[in-house]
Amino acid sequence: MCRYRRINVELLVLLLAITSCREAPNPSREQSKAAGQAEPVSAKTAFWEMYKSAHSWAADRAPLAVVSKQVTGVRNQAGKAGMWTATFASPQRHEARIYTYSVISAAPDIYKGVTQSHPIRWGGPTQDALPFETGQFSVDSDKAYETAAAQAASWTKKHPDKEVSLTLGNAARFSAPVWYVLWGEPKSGYSVLVNATTGAVVKQR
Repeated sequence: MCRYRRINVELLVLLLAITSCREAPNPSREQSKAAGQAEPVSAKTAFWEMYKSAHSWAADRAPLAVVSKQVTGVRNQAGKAGMWTATFASPQRHEARIYTYSVISAAPDIYKGVTQSHPIRWGGPTQDALPFETGQFSVDSDKAYETAAAQAASWTKKHPDKEVSLTLGNAARFSAPVWYVLWGEPKSGYSVLVNATTGAVVKQR
């Protein structure tokens, strides 16, 4: 599985800076065949599998972030991804842990289903990175993407080749966790924040 050296529990415009899983550069023929049959999934589909797995680590686990990832052989589209990560924190343990859900296995270190990192020391909530309740996670990634895409339509028409990423996180300046939908890079791309409870647009750039 992917190795995580550390976690920086601060969001850059709600983009939690975590060490990302590496994509597999050369999947085998068998993996390619399996990948061709695999479909990307929405964040909620992956999240609940990771949430259930995290229970065996800490009953008090609370989500900090959910992030879309790419895995070789599965095309992310319309707010769905072939791989997702979720970062959970345990207040009692003062630790955080990153879980990964992938729809396929891909050499050398991505496995189908749920995998987990080693626990990492967690200093507690900050103004820019707060745990959120699962009940606040009402709007799935595909719906958030649909809302954001409507706002970004004119920009994406001019930049059709830009990849899109989605991050769910929470901060004190928002009333609920938000989806950070980003086309391209933070400095030069286009982003939209969507309230993950109501589905309303919070901000766009």
